[in-house]
Amino acid sequence: MADEPDETQTPELTPMQRALALKNKLNEAKAKHPRGGRYQRERAAAAQSASRSKPWMKA
Repeated sequence: MADEPDETQTPELTPMQRALALKNKLNEAKAKHPRGGRYQRERAAAAQSASRSKPWMKA
């Protein structure tokens, strides 16, 4: 495993590119919110109810 090069260890990347690749790799490893279903409906309902108290946000 240690012998395998990954995108964060390639010599042609600049330090900034290496840091960005590492950041992206860590973000992909994080747990993500569920997609679709009840969770998405609940979040949409919460956003809709919150906007009712803001008449200046209406189009």
